[in-house]
Amino acid sequence: MFVRLSFVAALLIGLAFAPAKPRRVIFFGDSITQAGVKPGGYISRLTEMLGKQNKGADYELIGAGIGGNKVYDLFLRMDDDVLAKKPDLVFVYIGVNDVWHKRTHGTGTDPDKFLKFYEAIIRKLQAANAKVVLCTPAVIGEKTDFSNEQDGDLNQYSTMIRELAKRQNLPLCDLRQAFLDYNLKNNPENKASGILTTDRVHLNDTGNQFVADLMMKYL
Repeated sequence: MFVRLSFVAALLIGLAFAPAKPRRVIFFGDSITQAGVKPGGYISRLTEMLGKQNKGADYELIGAGIGGNKVYDLFLRMDDDVLAKKPDLVFVYIGVNDVWHKRTHGTGTDPDKFLKFYEAIIRKLQAANAKVVLCTPAVIGEKTDFSNEQDGDLNQYSTMIRELAKRQNLPLCDLRQAFLDYNLKNNPENKASGILTTDRVHLNDTGNQFVADLMMKYL
């Protein structure tokens, strides 16, 4: 009996001091997220920030971005690229191409289809017991007077995501509003790019740090 109790006590002590499994966080999106894992990208910066806070071992950050992806692309590849990795938390950052490609490629995603695919993504993630953070698409042009060609559509899709987050009681990283607020303060010349983006869409160094700072609050 004493040997058995000693074994159980040793086992419990061993479990108590065993290293905790890092929280696996996946960033699910398009080329903005794909670039996020590169040196200086927002995901790489998040990893560095966690390290400076002595929390690097507590998190495993994984980028799952593919250039050109729209919401239905995410839905079609989520089993292999997200669910198979058993994430604890997933940031869903999509919508730019669903709007942008309407003009650049003659494609895109109609609002009703965008919402249906987005809701389907959330359902599958929640069924796998992953927590979800929704992100609004930030910008397609940085002008502050709403003269960017696709501001109207981008605002519409961002509003849909905000309402979806509210209906389902999910955390919202409102990049759209944050970028607009930042540009109002830091873009007095009303430039189309060069403030937080390189080309009206993809992030420059300042933009990557800005997004990292915003997302850090949700880790």
